[in-house]
Amino acid sequence: MTLAMNAMSHSFAIAEALARANPVSGPALSSLPVALSVRWAALQDAGAAVAALAGQEPEKVDARMRNFPAQLRNSNEWQQDLAEQGIADLSAIMRPGLTALLAVSARGQDPSAAAHRLWSEFTAARDAILALAPESGAMGPRRSA
Repeated sequence: MTLAMNAMSHSFAIAEALARANPVSGPALSSLPVALSVRWAALQDAGAAVAALAGQEPEKVDARMRNFPAQLRNSNEWQQDLAEQGIADLSAIMRPGLTALLAVSARGQDPSAAAHRLWSEFTAARDAILALAPESGAMGPRRSA
């Protein structure tokens, strides 16, 4: 479990460094997918860690979750802005929440009740963020050269 937690912390650190080096505001679509996809992946890692602490199997990554950053490029500017803010907000919730859960676990106490609540909050927020991107067709997200 510790190795997974260290990897998750590393994912957040990479995502934060990319966000500082390449801030996104407005419709800067060329930089949006790279930074967003890294932060999105870090959130999925954090969610899996919380699910494990809650004693639940993490959800399988489906095409909608996997393709979210690419799909977001096909959305309106306001949807991109909301998704960017939602990811930042969810990261702000997950980092201290997961840190607290790990501290409880390190003391030998059972973090599963609190982890279950954080998992519920994570899935609700993640689903709201996913709703901002247009649905993908049967062939996946629209791609153009």
